[in-house]
Amino acid sequence: MASDPTAGGAPADMPVAPSDSSLDIPPKPESASELQQLVEQLQAENADLQDKQLRALAEAQNVRRRAQQDIEKERKFGIERFARDALSVADNLGRALSALPADLESVDSALRNVIVGIQATDRELQSVLERHGVKRVESLGQPFNAEFHQAMMEVDDPSVPAGTIVQELIPGYLIAGRLLRAAMVAVAKGGPAGGPTVRPPSNEN
Repeated sequence: MASDPTAGGAPADMPVAPSDSSLDIPPKPESASELQQLVEQLQAENADLQDKQLRALAEAQNVRRRAQQDIEKERKFGIERFARDALSVADNLGRALSALPADLESVDSALRNVIVGIQATDRELQSVLERHGVKRVESLGQPFNAEFHQAMMEVDDPSVPAGTIVQELIPGYLIAGRLLRAAMVAVAKGGPAGGPTVRPPSNEN
């Protein structure tokens, strides 16, 4: 009768101890030179891991910086399209004000109230635009600057230096220090030579 391998209560499947060849363990150095070589190998692997860690940290920092720059850019210029549309409202208010009499004492009380209301609306609109970083370009009395002004015509005016803006036809605007719309102006062509060109204003926002 064949002997039963499980006889005597022995387990049927005994765990097999893993052989040394199944583990990624470097062989035990047998000499000082082998030990030195193993140390150098481990140091090289450690340096490589440290380099990869530094590169990963630097890349993460660059990603955060770019994201912050995108957020800041969107905050400053995200309303640019809306601001351009709002300028047409400001233009219409300006035209209405220029068509109304400047001397309020010469008009009746009803029309005076209308004029005062339009003036208040214009001031409020300009205030709202400024709160969102939209500001008017300085034009009247300034030397012509092609970065901010668009000359529509020349006017004989020997009382001011040549190149001086003597009339603002349509106001220009900046958004966060960047040109949103150039001012359309009339420029004097008579008089003495003009002063230096005005440099772009610094972006304080």
